[in-house]
Amino acid sequence: MLQNRPLLPFWRTALATGFLLVACTAASAQWAWKEGKQTVFSDTAPPAGVAEKDIVKRPGGSRPQPAPAAAAAPAAATAEPAAPGAAAAPAPAAPAPSLPTADKELEAKKKQAEQAEEARKKAEEQRVAKARTDSCARAKQAKATMDSGVRLATTNAKGEREIMDDKMRATEARRMDDIIRSDCGPMPKSAAQ
Repeated sequence: MLQNRPLLPFWRTALATGFLLVACTAASAQWAWKEGKQTVFSDTAPPAGVAEKDIVKRPGGSRPQPAPAAAAAPAAATAEPAAPGAAAAPAPAAPAPSLPTADKELEAKKKQAEQAEEARKKAEEQRVAKARTDSCARAKQAKATMDSGVRLATTNAKGEREIMDDKMRATEARRMDDIIRSDCGPMPKSAAQ
């Protein structure tokens, strides 16, 4: 039965399908530019020799934007010419480029690290100041006890109790005086920094 049917409808369908495929391919191309009287559709950029004015379509469906230099040139041509010997007017400054977010994040991390270091230094200074205050108080109390004339005892290396003689008292008193001088006065510059 199939052999008796004419092939004409099949060819019409095949031809229509082929035409639609070509039309879809041209419509889905990202670039379009003119070469003479012909329009070329492609998914790649036009060759370097194609002028900007001949580019009809770019990726994303956008049309070519006029070049900033080309737009600025007519404005400069319409400006009044400067008087001979006069300085030319300065061109408007381009806006400063904004920092990328990675640089902003880096700056934030750097600032956070500096703040953490500053807090650590402050905590260390407070710890040293507290230790000096405690040491000063203990040294003053021990010095007052020695100056009172009360008999004092110490424990030797064997764990035996010994009464301090005058020579040991004098040595201990000098040691307490040194501690009072170093810890009870203002903090030295080297310890503060």
